[in-house]
Amino acid sequence: MNKFTKKWIELTEQPLKAHQTVNEKYVIKKLLGKGSYGFTYLVKDEENQHKVLKQLRKYKMLEKSGEESFKHEVTILRTLNDSSIPAFYDEFIENQKHFIVMEYKQGKTYEELIFLENMTFSEEEALKELYDVLVLVKLFHDIGWVHRDLRIPNILKNGAEKYIIDFGLARFIKDDTSEQFDSLEKKLFREVSFKSDFYALGHFLLFLLYSSFQPKTREKRSWEEELDITDHSKRILRKMLQLDEPYAEVNQIMKDIKGL
Repeated sequence: MNKFTKKWIELTEQPLKAHQTVNEKYVIKKLLGKGSYGFTYLVKDEENQHKVLKQLRKYKMLEKSGEESFKHEVTILRTLNDSSIPAFYDEFIENQKHFIVMEYKQGKTYEELIFLENMTFSEEEALKELYDVLVLVKLFHDIGWVHRDLRIPNILKNGAEKYIIDFGLARFIKDDTSEQFDSLEKKLFREVSFKSDFYALGHFLLFLLYSSFQPKTREKRSWEEELDITDHSKRILRKMLQLDEPYAEVNQIMKDIKGL
């Protein structure tokens, strides 16, 4: 498939519409998300239970990487058995479309909490939130999986509960690492290495810390100059963001946070 055909399919492919029925038992309620690999829908099943239906995009079905992505996601969801990770329910192909079905986790992203509910986090609170997320990350890091997409939309909070969703880019640590990246930033986020998850969570921590930031000048400065946080927190962030020797595994970060 040439680049023109791929781009044309990508631009013209439309998600399924609300009220459509898939596999004779999943009724689409709404589109939850649209990414480069797939469409994600909120659906109701025959028992009137909410679930998440993910559809692999057509042009990705024609590429090895697309099917592998679904295969990896199914594998890790089947492997993990924890209430903080969506449970896997079903997988099927219908009308030449590949689907997987998983548990719907109710919660809000931290973007919603900060910008819609005006929630702010102090340094201590932000580190506590990060620590709770690292407890979940440890579940899959301990069995050799890297999420590679720990962005704000994929970390949910529902009261005291937290969830990690969307394992579409997850890879086993011993998978082929010959993937080429078009920028250093993308490599830092997507490398098949535990430190790529730490890099993403470094940005997550910065996001929380900036929720309570009050600028004193219009001058553009670095986060180290702007944020009024302890040197110890700065050292944690610098290691997560790979500005200093990066953390090798999750327990090191958790130990440093607990040492505050």
